[in-house]
Amino acid sequence: MRFHSILISYLRLPIVVRLVIIALLSIFLFGFLIHLIEPTNFTTLFDGIWWAIVTISTVGYGDFSPNSQLGKVVGIMLILVGTGFMTLYFASLSAATVTKQNSFLEGASSYKGKKHVILVGWNERARETLTQLYGINEKLSIVLVDETLPKNPVSLTNVTFIKGNPTHDATLQRANIEEAEMIIISADQSKNEVQSDMATILTLVTAKGVNPSIYSIVEILTSKQIINAKRAGAEEVIQTNKLASYVMTNSIISHGISETLLFMLDHLAGNKIEYIEATEEDAGQTYQVMINKLLVSNNTLLIGIKRGEDSYINPSPTFLIRNSDELLVMRH
Repeated sequence: MRFHSILISYLRLPIVVRLVIIALLSIFLFGFLIHLIEPTNFTTLFDGIWWAIVTISTVGYGDFSPNSQLGKVVGIMLILVGTGFMTLYFASLSAATVTKQNSFLEGASSYKGKKHVILVGWNERARETLTQLYGINEKLSIVLVDETLPKNPVSLTNVTFIKGNPTHDATLQRANIEEAEMIIISADQSKNEVQSDMATILTLVTAKGVNPSIYSIVEILTSKQIINAKRAGAEEVIQTNKLASYVMTNSIISHGISETLLFMLDHLAGNKIEYIEATEEDAGQTYQVMINKLLVSNNTLLIGIKRGEDSYINPSPTFLIRNSDELLVMRH
């Protein structure tokens, strides 16, 4: 029973580890045999083990060699074992390396890093998002989660692919969502809009269930599901269809505006748009005064004001700043 349990434990080890164990046992066994057969030539067990090592590795320094016929037979057996072992070892090592590489490319492995961005779903929008993120910060680690792709669609070194259903805890745990900084969930346009939004919200619920503190950005296609996405914990909701309708409407009113808007967005890639809190000194100042102040002191362009749940883009020059306001600015 004891031998059987040891054998089972041995067979469960990786093949490379098993080969190393066999090699060590073979070296010790043949070293002991040659010391036993020719004690005057191999005066110590260490001499026998040394001879076994250089022989099994086919190095053969020649400082020790058997003299008797029985010793030479042992040497022949050791050479055969050594040649077979080395061939099998390197073949197994190569196979294990290829298997691990294929597992990584096909999304079967797990991600162990921290403070990374998880991107759920693969489509042209996701591709552009990934490209933009990589352009802003080449060192940013990104984990792509998708269940339809056969392998990693990009060759960037900082992008890890995880294949699986993002509504399953196990899939997001393989993406190490517990240590992630942010999750971006893109809409699945292979489904109708309502089903796509339901899948997005379900993925969000799964993500928040595993890591409640993760910052989430989700893409919602129908306006009725925006409130549900926020109820599920989305910090930001991107309304793709609404944004596209704004562009089309403005293009109808003013021809060529779509190209201008696209140029503006491309130009913003090199700048940083963010909210900064208004100081006590800023309170009571007009919007026009704040524009001049920020532009002169910090080379920062004031775009608008956020007051509670309301946002004011390019308000009246006489608009008064309050202490609790957030200033929407663009800086280089």
